[in-house]
Amino acid sequence: MVRTGDGFPLWPLLGTIVFIVLLPGTAVGLFPYLLSGWVFQPPFFATTLTRWLGVALLVGGFPFFITFCARFVFEGRGTPAPVAPTERLVVGGPFRYTRNPGCLSVLAMIIGQGLILGNMQVLLYAVLVGIGFHVFVVFYEEPTLRGQFGAEYQAYCQRVPVWLPRRPR
Repeated sequence: MVRTGDGFPLWPLLGTIVFIVLLPGTAVGLFPYLLSGWVFQPPFFATTLTRWLGVALLVGGFPFFITFCARFVFEGRGTPAPVAPTERLVVGGPFRYTRNPGCLSVLAMIIGQGLILGNMQVLLYAVLVGIGFHVFVVFYEEPTLRGQFGAEYQAYCQRVPVWLPRRPR
């Protein structure tokens, strides 16, 4: 791992920035825009309440996503991208409550946009992204982490749920 003189993880930081632009940036920014044009739909199901719920999800998901990325860089010494994984298992911050805070924050931001805009296509897209995340986690991420971190990851799995956040044990 290449670091600057003070131990700052430069390459993980740069790799994480590229990851954010390519994957979550596309998933949270580009595709919802292509589906909606970011145009508000007339009230069908979109009420003042659902639009405010959307704002809460969009705004609330963002800091969790930033924290998720920072944990990969500074705690794990790697990136969220499978091509440049962490050296250490990341278990701090939002990872104490759920094993997939990045996926949940991305979904919150997409669902938030769908609710704000009153756009069913964006909400359906969020469902498809959620299914894609689940398939990725079950068939790639968890087997890979079990192989890389062994008993440490197994113990973590016993303490922290896959999806639904809960208080740490």
